Amino acid sequence: MSSNLIFPDESFRIRGACFEVYKEKGGGFTEPIYQECLEAELELQGIPFDAQQQFPLLYKGRRLHHTFIPDLVCFDKIIIELKAVPHLTDEHRAQVINYLKATDMKLGLFINFGHHPKVQIERFLNQ
Repeated sequence: MSSNLIFPDESFRIRGACFEVYKEKGGGFTEPIYQECLEAELELQGIPFDAQQQFPLLYKGRRLHHTFIPDLVCFDKIIIELKAVPHLTDEHRAQVINYLKATDMKLGLFINFGHHPKVQIERFLNQ
């Protein structure tokens, strides 16, 4: 692995869990199905995660009523956003970037189980 990657070992383990879910289930299911399967796989592989964790949003120092709720946070430092769509859009990508900004976490992984013929994984850094 390249030494300039942030959290390479953790990312490798998460990617492996995603590949396992896709190998087992294939394409065609909805996002909640993949989320449940990935949670089960993360647990089986001993990867620590929190699902649907709420993060507060601020505006000029004031806390907003709305929160950001990423699908998963792994290792207390990597945001995981799941989709099950044929193609990712810039709006999808912006969601992950905004989650990173809102949480001040450094790495986000966008996992698309709806892509054929394999799971699509994109990395995003909070710079």
